[in-house]
Amino acid sequence: MDTPVGALRASVDRLHELASGLDDAQLESSSYCDEWSIAQVLSHLGSGAVIALRGLEDVRAGTTTPEGFNQAVWDEWNAKTPRAQADDALVADEALVAALETVDDAERATLTFPMGPLSLGFDQLVGLRLNEHAFHTWDIAVTLDEDQGLPEDAAAVVVDNLSLIARFSGRPDGLERTIVVRTTDPGRDIALRFSADGVELGACEPGQPPDLELPAEAFSRLVYGRFDPEHTPAITGDAALVEALRVVFPGP
Repeated sequence: MDTPVGALRASVDRLHELASGLDDAQLESSSYCDEWSIAQVLSHLGSGAVIALRGLEDVRAGTTTPEGFNQAVWDEWNAKTPRAQADDALVADEALVAALETVDDAERATLTFPMGPLSLGFDQLVGLRLNEHAFHTWDIAVTLDEDQGLPEDAAAVVVDNLSLIARFSGRPDGLERTIVVRTTDPGRDIALRFSADGVELGACEPGQPPDLELPAEAFSRLVYGRFDPEHTPAITGDAALVEALRVVFPGP
């Protein structure tokens, strides 16, 4: 898929197929995120969709989202029953992706979205939503089928959109070094650069041999703190390095 909107649409469709048949007991059972039930994961995605849709509408209209809007949305969704959280999340999720699909190429090139100290372009914003959506869908899917990984179409986009989360959530281990990771499906050569100030993810120098080789979906889950031993595929390289990276990337 050539745009994050296409990959997000596929992820939304997968979540709807996955979650629409869950009964009340399943909704109240634990997700991969121990502190959240499946319904709460869906609520998080649903409230995020409402907030993102309002942000999109305001940016397109040249207006500012009212102060306190996000908190009001979170309060509303936290008060819902598990069944309402799930059902309403699927509606809000569809509404957001449908709105994103209406933005044509010309408008996409002009839109910018404030996010704290950052200013994001359209594809960057959709990419962040895809990351969140794909991983939280996995948080649900893996409780129903422990062999689940990130779907290939999502991983193909997510693996190129990890630098921001790596800087945000990476915890330097005190060693200044560079670790080269080679991914498959799709193939990428990625450098993890550690310093006293943090962790940066970027391109490798040409010809650098990899220290680790693993599927792109698995590396993406590693950066997002979803790489416990029970959900780790075969890896080429130093197993001790994998253990160290689990500590560096505890998850956002």
